[in-house]
Amino acid sequence: METFENTNLYSRTSAVEYAKKYALNPNPQYRYFSLSNTGGDCANFVSQCLRAGGAPFIYNREHSWWYNNMSTGNVMDDTWSVPWAVAHSLYWLLKINDESNLSGAKGREVFDISLLDLGDLVFYEDSSGLIFHSAIITGFSGNIPLVSHHSFEALNIFYYNTWPANKIHFLKIRL
Repeated sequence: METFENTNLYSRTSAVEYAKKYALNPNPQYRYFSLSNTGGDCANFVSQCLRAGGAPFIYNREHSWWYNNMSTGNVMDDTWSVPWAVAHSLYWLLKINDESNLSGAKGREVFDISLLDLGDLVFYEDSSGLIFHSAIITGFSGNIPLVSHHSFEALNIFYYNTWPANKIHFLKIRL
């Protein structure tokens, strides 16, 4: 884990400041994905936080991650990559980027919450193995991570008080 942290250019402070600013009142510069049968705004919000933390857009076909504000004055005209807005895709993109040392944001899964820092991510898996929700760590109560997220807007709640999950994944983030 030492090498992982020593090579990190991710601004945890900037990512968390962004998360705290927009957790309860979404940034109007981005499209908001309301909760429906096909998902919500959680990965979009987490992606915005990663971007605020310095994660560069990646436009290649193998592991794209981007958001394109069309500057029409209407965010409904904007476009984005699937991993930008879908929790399952974002989770796998971050893991694959780490495992293959690809460019962009990377996430290394850890199983000990004492290894987590502000700005790391939490992903929630259902009983069928689908990652259905994501959140960013924006605080701690003792050594218990507090998260902020969208799909229901939350600021600094215990990570286990969000959506019911079959399994919870913790990713250490770096660039």
